[in-house]
Amino acid sequence: MKTFVDPDLCLGCGICETVAPEVFQLGPDAIAHVLLDEIPANLQAATREAMDQCPEQAISIEE
Repeated sequence: MKTFVDPDLCLGCGICETVAPEVFQLGPDAIAHVLLDEIPANLQAATREAMDQCPEQAISIEE
């Protein structure tokens, strides 16, 4: 599984970083960045939760 953040939609609220800190991190540009190329099985549930909780719907997942 891969995940992406659309920088045009991300407002840098940080919810994704709170839910899945191993996967997302706010950068110096105040936009969330994905830290991993492939999301391991043990982090997939948290990644999906971060996507679901993103108020801007800036996170997408590719299976």
